[in-house]
Amino acid sequence: MNRKVYFAGSIRGGRNDAQLYHDIIELIKETDIVLTEHVGDLDLASKEEGKRDRLIYEQDTAWLRESDILIAECTCPSLGVGYELAYAERYQVPCHVFYRKSEVQLSAMITGDPYYQIHPYETKEELFEMIRAILR
Repeated sequence: MNRKVYFAGSIRGGRNDAQLYHDIIELIKETDIVLTEHVGDLDLASKEEGKRDRLIYEQDTAWLRESDILIAECTCPSLGVGYELAYAERYQVPCHVFYRKSEVQLSAMITGDPYYQIHPYETKEELFEMIRAILR
């Protein structure tokens, strides 16, 4: 459908799920445009070190304002992803938050906000089915 999707996942908060982020981005790209493809880059941590924080902020907030939907994988807690979610809500970008329920309890600031669509999952297959359903 060529929607502009902002994918949010932990970068500086931890890269344990980098491969999962990559796979989610590839799934989304089957039907839509991913503005934040770099989040799935398996070498991102080393590449990002040289970037100035102000440039990252300006680029990411511009992408958030132009996005049609935000999809966030929040199993790995991240201050940046939390900020992105709040920023997207401010600009009324629909937000879908995914997390592995057996590994983490999301912040009440996310689960208590009725704006966010919260999607707990256990397996990658279950996650992908939910994402496909949202993107249909």
